[in-house]
This record gives sequence, structure tokens and C-alpha cells, in this order.
Amino acid sequence: EFLEKGPNYLQPMVLRDVAEAVEMHESTISRVTTGSLMETPQGTLELKAFFSVSLQLNDDNSSQSSAAVKFKIKQIIENEKPQNPISDDEIVETLKTTGINVARRTVAKYRKIQNIPASFMRKRQSTLAGRL
Repeated sequence: EFLEKGPNYLQPMVLRDVAEAVEMHESTISRVTTGSLMETPQGTLELKAFFSVSLQLNDDNSSQSSAAVKFKIKQIIENEKPQNPISDDEIVETLKTTGINVARRTVAKYRKIQNIPASFMRKRQSTLAGRL
């Protein structure tokens, strides 16, 4: 689904699972995928981009890749009003409406990994940009 629909649909895949499936050591799979590129409908991606941790979403044992959750967080922030950025708590609530149950700390961690500042900093940047 990822290849057809984009990052929102990336399913969890762990090096260990691939290594077991092809009966090789994890480190071998890691070395082979490092620096290797793949042309996809989503653009040229490093093979490492397909490996991500699985996040338990709800009590029904459904899971989603951490990369897909990061993408959703980025989308939520990109769609916010610059004058009124949403907090990590509000992002958690928005994700819950889509069936993704994560802690505020997880949202903050994924936001920082993507170099997205906290809501108060985004508001400050918006205010400063408005003055220029």
C-alpha cells in the first residue's frame, strides 16, 4: 500500500524479521540495505526507509509503523493555522480520532526527530515572519 498511497500506509518492518525470512544475520541485512536506493512511485528512497518500529495503536492489537505516525504528525502540523499552532496534547487528541493512541512524549519525540519546533516556538516564528 505504501508504494501506491504514500507514507501514511507504511507498514512496520524490522530488520530481524527480514533476516529470519532470508536466513541471514541482521547485520548482513543492515549492511546490504545501507546506501542502497530504490526507485518508487513515492520517489527514490533508501532501503533503510522501509524499516521502522511497530507501534501498538489500540487494545485490538493493531499496529502501524513509527514512520507513518511521524508522517501524520508532520501533516497535522503543516495544516495548522500559523497564528494558532497546536500543542503536542492536541496532536495526541487528533491522532486518537484516527485510531492512533500514542503518548504526548511520543509526539514530542517524533516532532523533535523531524526538527519541528514546539508550538510556542512555531507561534513565535509565525509572529516574527508576519513582522517582516
